[in-house]
Amino acid sequence: MARPNPSEVKKVGVIGTGVIGGAWALHYLRMGMEVVAYDPGPNSAEKLLAMVEHVWPTIEKLGLREGASKQNLRFVDSLEDMVSCVEVIQESTPERLDAKQTLFAELDRITPPDVVIISSTSGFPMTEMAVDLKEQPDRFVVGHPFNPPYLMPFCEVCGGERTSQDVVDWTAAFYEAIEKQVAKMDKELPGFIGNRLQEALWREALHMVKNKECSVEDIDKAIAYGPGLRWAIMGHCLTYHLGGGQGGMAHLLDHFEESLEAPWTRLKAPKLTQELKDDMVAGCLTQANGASINELIQERDDCLIRIMQTLDEYRQEKGIRR
Repeated sequence: MARPNPSEVKKVGVIGTGVIGGAWALHYLRMGMEVVAYDPGPNSAEKLLAMVEHVWPTIEKLGLREGASKQNLRFVDSLEDMVSCVEVIQESTPERLDAKQTLFAELDRITPPDVVIISSTSGFPMTEMAVDLKEQPDRFVVGHPFNPPYLMPFCEVCGGERTSQDVVDWTAAFYEAIEKQVAKMDKELPGFIGNRLQEALWREALHMVKNKECSVEDIDKAIAYGPGLRWAIMGHCLTYHLGGGQGGMAHLLDHFEESLEAPWTRLKAPKLTQELKDDMVAGCLTQANGASINELIQERDDCLIRIMQTLDEYRQEKGIRR
């Protein structure tokens, strides 16, 4: 069968139905798709069905696309049965490199040629996982979600050395068609984008606790009530763009260049070359999409007020005191 348009996929194969694979199955069901699941683990079908029943009220709160139904999920007993009837495959097996290499070699051999095979791996580059592929390595690509995929809208797409650009583009368009915000990476990088940023914060937090510089509670407050609120609106770089005032990112880079050498973090900063400055400025202007600094400030402030009001309402309703 020919590869469908990314926005017209109707049937998805899910390999591995644990925490991530099960959450992917729920998201695809919400999008009105049929899900064909395969997992050789003990009681995997019963566990996923229980997960679907437990989470479905949340899925309904998110809103169902036309045709969405729990009844659109079925299990098969073999990889062969699954690959023969789906239009795209989402692999979410445990993070063991050797096991993924073996699985991918098998999928390469038995899967129809137009089916894209996407891995949910949280850290392995596709090039490492695809070492034993002999038929069509060009259609294997990473699609790393944030957990849980049925709720978190972000997904990173990254090809390996032998992945075709067409497949990378198709996968990004497929995710965008099912309500994902997609980061389409230009190069492979262990851990991808989000995990590396989280890891940098995590390591710094561990240093602070180890050195008795502050409490775990203080660290979480610093993120939840500080940059975390702003990050929910504009991310990190565009937030810094506003930190430069009317001069934007260009002014901020010039003003704080020397501080990169200060001991504000235990991570070493890259040299702030003119090329890096230009790339940062251009990236912020692209994100701003023509909006002025004042317009962006107004957008940030309006969103911050709504987020803080929602958090306050939720905490009062649940009796959460923090």
